[in-house]
Amino acid sequence: MTKPRPMTIPKFVAAKGGDRKLTMLTAYEYSWAEMFDESGVDSILVGDSLGMVVQGKGSTIPVTLDQIIYHAEIVCRAVKRALVIVDLPFMTYEVSPEQAVTNAGRILKETGAAAVKIEGSANQARTIQALAEADIPVMAHVGMRPQSVNKLGGHGRIQRDAQKIIADGQAAEEAGAFSVLVELVPQQLAAELTAALTVPTIGIGAGPDCDGQVLVSYDMLGITSSDFSPKFLKRYADLRSTTMSAARAYIEEVQMGTFPDDEHSHS
Repeated sequence: MTKPRPMTIPKFVAAKGGDRKLTMLTAYEYSWAEMFDESGVDSILVGDSLGMVVQGKGSTIPVTLDQIIYHAEIVCRAVKRALVIVDLPFMTYEVSPEQAVTNAGRILKETGAAAVKIEGSANQARTIQALAEADIPVMAHVGMRPQSVNKLGGHGRIQRDAQKIIADGQAAEEAGAFSVLVELVPQQLAAELTAALTVPTIGIGAGPDCDGQVLVSYDMLGITSSDFSPKFLKRYADLRSTTMSAARAYIEEVQMGTFPDDEHSHS
């Protein structure tokens, strides 16, 4: 069986309007990244969501550049074919385009990733242009932006300003973004934005009409608490229950002295 060829930026962009949607999952370490890659996902996002699902913090804001590089380098070692994109953390690109290019360049050099993602569009047009001119592929992010959680008044708020979101997406494309992530906007608005752009849109909580979809893998696998249940989330497994059941069985067998038994001991 012929192995699929690695995903590239031109192939990712060319997938818009094709016969199948693009797929993306987050990953933060070797084992999950390897499994997702072998499963055939088109792209892996090393998201600053690691601040919440890996570090247990209340938002993505505390994640540092060194931390995202650490996780991205591990992920890139595992991935053979998926396109790896890395979030630029809060305050690693907002000060100036020069800051963004320096930090994004460091990410690509030290991790082997193919691209970066920044939360912004029209307000970051100069930065997107600077990254593109430095041959650093950049994905923009419109709608709900987790790094702006304080300004927006909390997570999970659907963004309905159609004029702003369309303008943001178009500004990002004009500045050189190869794709636009669309988070928490009404389905019809996401469809209008997707039709207005020539680059792919990747949706999360934005309905089925985007060119592709992304989910946080820990949510998709049912690892995160069931208390987190946004409407857009579909859990494809319940690894939280499976893992806890396995841990309880192990604990009980060790406490009762039934593990290890003769089968699991050396003679």
